[in-house]
Amino acid sequence: MQALIEKYADKIFNPWVIIGFLGQILFFGRFVVQWIASEKQKQSVIPVEFWYFSLGGGVLILIYSISIGDIVFTAGSSLNLVIYLRNLVLIKKAKA
Repeated sequence: MQALIEKYADKIFNPWVIIGFLGQILFFGRFVVQWIASEKQKQSVIPVEFWYFSLGGGVLILIYSISIGDIVFTAGSSLNLVIYLRNLVLIKKAKA
């Protein structure tokens, strides 16, 4: 186990990898939030928290994709952020 940790330590403890994993954790969290909300209401719902988790995860994934220089991942992440922000704007307008 020690040899395995030493072999991958530079990757595991790389700040960019940590940012990437935090983004993935937020993306996973949004589905948990959506699932719990749907179970409580006994129907499929998307709570506003889903979009905040999406936005947070999207920003971190965008930062990570820029850091590794992946243009495809960067473009996809950028476009997703537009959708997440638009949904939050629509939710805010509906509440006003």
